[in-house]
Amino acid sequence: MAETKTVAPGQRAMTPKRRWKAITRRLREYGSIGSALASTSHPYMAHIVPMRRCNLACTYCNEFDDFSDPVPIGEMERRIDELGRLGTSVITISGGEPLLHPDLDRVIARIRKTGAIAGMITNGYLLMPDRIERLNRAGLDHMQISIDNVMPDDVSKKSLKVLDAKLKMLAEHADFHVNINSVVGGGVANPGDALTVSERALELGFSSTIGIIHDGSGQLKPLGEAERTVWDKVRNLTRRSYSRFNHFQEAIANGKPNDWRCRAGARYLYICEFGLVHYCSQQRGFPGIPIAEYKKADVQREFVTEKSCAPNCTISCVHQVSYIDHWRAPQTNQVTPPGAKSHEPELVQIR
Repeated sequence: MAETKTVAPGQRAMTPKRRWKAITRRLREYGSIGSALASTSHPYMAHIVPMRRCNLACTYCNEFDDFSDPVPIGEMERRIDELGRLGTSVITISGGEPLLHPDLDRVIARIRKTGAIAGMITNGYLLMPDRIERLNRAGLDHMQISIDNVMPDDVSKKSLKVLDAKLKMLAEHADFHVNINSVVGGGVANPGDALTVSERALELGFSSTIGIIHDGSGQLKPLGEAERTVWDKVRNLTRRSYSRFNHFQEAIANGKPNDWRCRAGARYLYICEFGLVHYCSQQRGFPGIPIAEYKKADVQREFVTEKSCAPNCTISCVHQVSYIDHWRAPQTNQVTPPGAKSHEPELVQIR
């Protein structure tokens, strides 16, 4: 008789359906990486904003407001199709809070229709079992939730105390991959909370990453001694997850710049709620071209453009995407995005 593995209440069970989805998702990911290695002419990842409004007001965040209307679904679908035209491999829905968009399921389905891998970054507050099942049916591949502390405080309400019930729902219902991101750095009152959050994520069967808070232009904020101790412990816990690709954070934790080639505007695109292409969420304005007008020539130009903000950048997704091409194509152009040399203490979370 086959052995039956018991799963503790609330822990994520790997059912045959989930196992099959995980296998096919991984094969699609391998295919996307192979395509990126074979050609530099298309974006690998894009973050797209369907909703700038958020239901929370974390004091460190500069990526939300409390009044904006959702981007109409027809316009969202056109923008996603334009990303498909460029050959984008991974399209991640960001915000604001994307779960506030009334047609989010159609947004996800449109991403999948282009052949791209569909991801989403959310605060998780609006998740319920039926909402998770709708995300399953729409074809969501990845979800990331950032949890900033164990108990809510004046800086952030994204706490483990509030969100633990939502995590249990995800463990029971989600067929997509779930990653829980914790943070250390400026503005985080209790660095040890990151370790508690990471341990809980792994206990529930999710992957876990840890980020370093950056300033309002995405720039370096080195860690103090207590923060570094927690960061090392969490990294040791998560060596087997995709956090192992965040080697650049070692230099940041030590207060040192990184020597790398940022491929923002080429391999990575940030599409704001107005449909403009930017380098990232913290360098909005460059190149500032509507996605409908963005061409292969723009991708090729930005691929060889050096960004002056790169050495002290902590934007994880841009680093990870740029790893694909770290070994090729020296950058011969240069640009200094607005605020690239700023060290203002406005804090936002790592992506």
